[in-house]
Amino acid sequence: MHYDIVIVGGGAGGLELASRLGRRLGGRHGKRRVLLIDRSSFHIWKPTLHEVAAGTLDVHQEGVSYAILGRSNGFNFLLGELTTFDPAAKRLTLKAITGDDGQVLAPERAITFTFGILAIGSGSNLFGTPGAEQAYLLERTEDAEAFHARLLAAFTKASFSAEKIMRVAIVGGGATGVELSAELIEAHRELLGSLGDEQRFRLDITVVEAAPRVLGALPQKIADKATIALERKGVAVKTDAKVLAVHADRLETSQGDIPADLIVWAAGIKAAETNQGFGLETNRANQFLVNDRLETSAPDIWALGDCAAAPWKDGKIVPARAQAAHQQASYLQRAIVARLHQGKLNTPFVYRDFGSLVSLGDNKGVGALMGGLGGPNFFIEGLLAKWAYMSLHLDHHRAILGVGRTATLALARLLQQRVSGRLKLH
Repeated sequence: MHYDIVIVGGGAGGLELASRLGRRLGGRHGKRRVLLIDRSSFHIWKPTLHEVAAGTLDVHQEGVSYAILGRSNGFNFLLGELTTFDPAAKRLTLKAITGDDGQVLAPERAITFTFGILAIGSGSNLFGTPGAEQAYLLERTEDAEAFHARLLAAFTKASFSAEKIMRVAIVGGGATGVELSAELIEAHRELLGSLGDEQRFRLDITVVEAAPRVLGALPQKIADKATIALERKGVAVKTDAKVLAVHADRLETSQGDIPADLIVWAAGIKAAETNQGFGLETNRANQFLVNDRLETSAPDIWALGDCAAAPWKDGKIVPARAQAAHQQASYLQRAIVARLHQGKLNTPFVYRDFGSLVSLGDNKGVGALMGGLGGPNFFIEGLLAKWAYMSLHLDHHRAILGVGRTATLALARLLQQRVSGRLKLH
């Protein structure tokens, strides 16, 4: 198979780029020229994985099929996992697909291309911590669903236990760790409403952060407000606490042991080590090194999103955030269309930080919007911040579904919650 444009990875950036290019080239021409590859058959916005894990978001309602998105946006989709990538030959191979019984459903496939874009994201950085592989990760939809199934089992066990306590330890006080802790508190509160007095149990959550404060990449004011909000919800926030080892029933930290029935690792990000074997320059975090036009070390190969180390300012790289992937997809759409017409986009990619928003559950949030409103940082909190956070999710859907379908999806989600409740207990 040969395509003019092959995009590997259907996350926020990769999917938006495929949708933009497909619509730009037109339905019939786009499907022949643009190919999106992902190892999952459906898409869910990665910043909502903590909601899937807690059960406050139903992935089977929220997830959207790549094949259907391709049909409506004018690109082709192929299910597969990248195994080899040859930038010189402009050729890649995809792993064979097998069923649960080991039967080969699709053989190994080879694809050639004219222009290649890598948007394969990143994973968790375990920092060589002993036993860290025992912790639950939230890298993919499958991870969140696996944690949710284990969470429901732990809920049931705690409700019939003698001490009526369930303990969760979350390693990492970044956005994922903070938002997950708040969402778990809300899920537990919803659950208690369906239990009799004799089955009610206490949920103890501890967020463990090695740095002096949570949300270290965000402004101090946001971190302070988030810490206060979590502590009011009953979450224990332990800072300056380095995790020394992970055990089946506890965390071993520099501040002592923390007992836990469930342990989630949400500290640090690192791209896959296999990236080093793709013939492109990478950094120590296995990210592809790109220039200010998102070009890798090989001609006609670009990278965007979490897997790319793009220069920013003061020697820093563009942060691994959804808004960065969104901006990079918009830039690359223009750059690649220019190349298709034998031209070149002369302007470099410039990342604009529009601020940070953190969801704290229960119609609460905190955030800072950059520029214009009351100074460089316009601080918002409460329901306004929660609405702003939700608007980011809707804006992503608008980019891939359009305004009408996004409105329909939002309405369907609201009506479903009215019928079956917000918490998914199955």
